[in-house]
Amino acid sequence: MKPRRVLIVGGGSAGWMAAAYLDAVLNRDGRRLADVSLIESPDVPRIGVGEATIPSIGHVLSSIGIDEIEFLKRVDGTYKQAIQYISWLDGRGESYYHAFGRFRHNPVDTSTLEWLMSDRSIPFSATISAQPAICDLCLAPKMFGRWELGTRLPYAYHMNALKFADYLCEIATSRGVQHYLDNVVNVEMADGQRIAAVRTRDGRRIEADIFVDCTGFAALLIEKKLGVEWVDCSRWLLADRALAIQVPYEHNYPGYVRPNTQATAVSAGWIWEIPLQNRRAWGYVHASSFVSEDAAEKELRAFVGPIGDPFPARFVPFKVGYRAKSWVGNCVAIGLAAGFIEPLESTGIYLSELAAVMLAEHFPYGDDMEPLAWRFNRIVANRFHEILDFINMHYCLTRRTDTEFWREVQRPERINDRLQAKLDFWRIKPPSQADFEDQFFPGQPSTPLPSGGLPGDHRSPVDTGGVFTLSSYEAILYGMDFLRTECDQWFGADRPPTRVIKGIQDKVNIAPQKLPPHDVYLKRVAGMPDYPPT
Repeated sequence: MKPRRVLIVGGGSAGWMAAAYLDAVLNRDGRRLADVSLIESPDVPRIGVGEATIPSIGHVLSSIGIDEIEFLKRVDGTYKQAIQYISWLDGRGESYYHAFGRFRHNPVDTSTLEWLMSDRSIPFSATISAQPAICDLCLAPKMFGRWELGTRLPYAYHMNALKFADYLCEIATSRGVQHYLDNVVNVEMADGQRIAAVRTRDGRRIEADIFVDCTGFAALLIEKKLGVEWVDCSRWLLADRALAIQVPYEHNYPGYVRPNTQATAVSAGWIWEIPLQNRRAWGYVHASSFVSEDAAEKELRAFVGPIGDPFPARFVPFKVGYRAKSWVGNCVAIGLAAGFIEPLESTGIYLSELAAVMLAEHFPYGDDMEPLAWRFNRIVANRFHEILDFINMHYCLTRRTDTEFWREVQRPERINDRLQAKLDFWRIKPPSQADFEDQFFPGQPSTPLPSGGLPGDHRSPVDTGGVFTLSSYEAILYGMDFLRTECDQWFGADRPPTRVIKGIQDKVNIAPQKLPPHDVYLKRVAGMPDYPPT
């Protein structure tokens, strides 16, 4: 079989992840199914603000053949065991964790019911996992020697996204991926929906069988040429820009590296803190209709403190939504060209990796791409809406009334209908595993997906990807005090103290003797410099 020609237009982490993954999966064991090329502009500035991932990134890294320790070294990477949410409920510094792991002490796990029937004096997350306590102690999720702490701790990573793209570029090009540094100035069509070639500023004409649009929000192929519409979702997620500051450890090192992301709710959005091996990065994700650029920068700098004063702040505008179809004709959009949801649960890289994996699974070996595009678009749309619901839920459960922004996000019209049906049902019956086998609830509308005038599967989306499990939903719901009133009615207001089961408490107690501090592990294993605390 003659290899299919794949041209990826646009680089960055989305483009190079697609290039490296497609090449690794399709061209192995002596077979060559795809000739992969990538063209990126040398003139488009790159923006790196620090990135966080979810555990699924491990599949992509292992498929490409990337060693974890080498990966950490190359991308200034650190481990991420959880997200800590601060001030989301009442705005008074209260916090809870969404950890990746869950301890199960028997085949029929009753820990959630036990917590609901208690006085909630201990945060829910601390009763189902040792990882919140391990994060508070700033411990690594790994040991230097043989693992001796029962079930291994799941984790993802924090990393420098620019260095990740460069590392993937190095790997992909060393294996035969063709790399062009040039500007696309024209797109030639073969027929109404099929692209024949791109022409570049330097006079190249590059033909391909499959074109992958990784040109970000510019959407050079999927929108500018093919006219596929953008479906706006800003009604449910109001933030539309981020403001980022990075402080290198040479200037200020706190003496530790958190093994988790922090997300602190402030006046018109939230501020992330992401620790890398050489710096900390803060970013204020906010709604421009509720705070000006100057006021947002002032608020972020006050949050970071004087250590951030010498360093510039960069605005990164974005829009929340998705492409009506990500695959049209022989063009597949990946990354920001296909869709974006604010990075509250670190799903930006995930959506890019999902699209790369799905394209490899649905790779067209013949000329009939329409059935493959049909299924690809359905899967990507399902996954987008699954994430949209979950992020929307973080906002609508707040009790904050201190600013216009937090009052606005609680209004009924800011809660999407799918999520509202879930919450209404779960106020009658707490969420359980059965709810995640078929997530269609009483009162949930069966609203077709926007078609953009294109053929495809436009049924109402369903949550089939398992991106966020029952434990994930419980972490957010109960972290936001969901069912407090209902539990008083069901179980009485005078309930016994919350307890932490022995298995979790034993792991918390022994963790400081078994797990090294996160920064110590990174220094010894990944070559992190030894910064003096300041």
